[in-house]
Amino acid sequence: MLLNAQTNVVIDHKIDQLFDSQSKYTYEEYIQKAVQYVKSFLDRDSFYSGEFISDFDSKRHFITPDPNVNLTIDEALQEIKALYLDHTIAFHHPNYVAHLNCPVLLPAIVGDLVASSINTAIETWDQSTSATLIEQEMIKWICTQMRLPRISDGVFTCGGTQSNFMALLLARDDYAFKHYGLNLKENGWSDVVSKFRFFCSEKAHFSIKKNAALMGMGYNAVIPVETDDKMKMKSDALIQAIEKEKQSGNIPIGIIATAGTTDFGSFDPLETIAQIAKEYQIWFHVDGAYGGSYILTDTHQHLLNGIERADSVTIDFHKTMFQPVCSSAFLVRDTEHFKYVSYYADYLNPLEHRDAECPNLIEKSIQTTRRFDALKLWFTLKMTGAKTIGSFLEKVHYLALDLYHSIKDDPYFEIVHKPELSTLVFRYIDLETDSNPIHDKINLYIKNTLFKSGQASIASTKIDGKIYLKFTLLNPKSTIDDLLNIIQMIKNTGREYNPHN
Repeated sequence: MLLNAQTNVVIDHKIDQLFDSQSKYTYEEYIQKAVQYVKSFLDRDSFYSGEFISDFDSKRHFITPDPNVNLTIDEALQEIKALYLDHTIAFHHPNYVAHLNCPVLLPAIVGDLVASSINTAIETWDQSTSATLIEQEMIKWICTQMRLPRISDGVFTCGGTQSNFMALLLARDDYAFKHYGLNLKENGWSDVVSKFRFFCSEKAHFSIKKNAALMGMGYNAVIPVETDDKMKMKSDALIQAIEKEKQSGNIPIGIIATAGTTDFGSFDPLETIAQIAKEYQIWFHVDGAYGGSYILTDTHQHLLNGIERADSVTIDFHKTMFQPVCSSAFLVRDTEHFKYVSYYADYLNPLEHRDAECPNLIEKSIQTTRRFDALKLWFTLKMTGAKTIGSFLEKVHYLALDLYHSIKDDPYFEIVHKPELSTLVFRYIDLETDSNPIHDKINLYIKNTLFKSGQASIASTKIDGKIYLKFTLLNPKSTIDDLLNIIQMIKNTGREYNPHN
């Protein structure tokens, strides 16, 4: 420990841990040692250790830092192994089929490591320079895939919820400005905004209602529209809902179509909805967080016809393009719409210094400091390629279909739908009862028992108040035998259930 005579500040030798040219060999040592521990995580047999939260009580001393103790890299890695690596959920494991968590590609991990090490802040040109160009090119690439016009643009976000928030915000402010001359960004709320209404499928993501509430408009600003037996928004029901709101004195301002619902993977009829939005002269947003990446496939491109007419699009690369969290984007048909979120700070991006050749990406984002998340997508496209990613997505789709056909005639299962993407919703049926409450308890018992035992992770959802199980398939290395093994676990566990369990 050294004492700086000029400032009387104590300088610890730990200053050598700062990432710079003097610490490059220490950096290499730390990374190499960390890799060995990550490899031990990959060697685990189960997706989860099955430990209860109470089992972590004995490990809480690992969590709380001791200000008087500084661990070595080996000691820290040993502790994080005992606390985290031995127990965290393994999304790559074939028995993990619960949520929209994909295994990640090695090139993406390399990109993430480089981005984290260099620690580029992507908000202004003078902080990011060429990183700005890489993000812009990744945005241009996905806009091209979506067949959006040349004036389209976008920005990386932390996820679909943030992207959907931006869509609702832009739709609201654009309608207020064009139809009422209101500058909500400048002057704030106006009473007429309380009459604004959005429309989405009753199966749309919860973030639509959540974001409307966060914007001060309330849940009731979002009108759910009836779906058909394939869980797709009914276009005639959409028109009826719009007309009903107009007759009630409310003001339709936007439609949110879903390309890949969370539970069912359903695609709303985008072309028809785009036409309805055009006729009513309102905003058309496509939430493609789950299904948007299927634009890269031959099997599903036709389901995305009409997305090129969208005013905005959400897409999550960390759901279906095998990217580490976070990697998402919000796209707009016309880059001018970003004016509703732009702000010019004197110390950061003053308006008088605005330069089209050296853009400041903060002008398109509701975040200020932002990671260079586009880099991992760049590595993926360069090393793996869009065509291969498309083939992975087709693989998990066909896997879902194989599972559907394998169990659809099994009397122990009630299946809700034929998969349109890579999810399958079903429930276990006890053949000795037709009681829905008992079936609800059995299916929750199956889900919880398999998770707590570390055997398998499956999700659950509700349809018409009844509990169903859900497989979400995102691992192209999984096989039908892997899935049928989980199905057998479900049967065995269901048979074990009794009210006293």
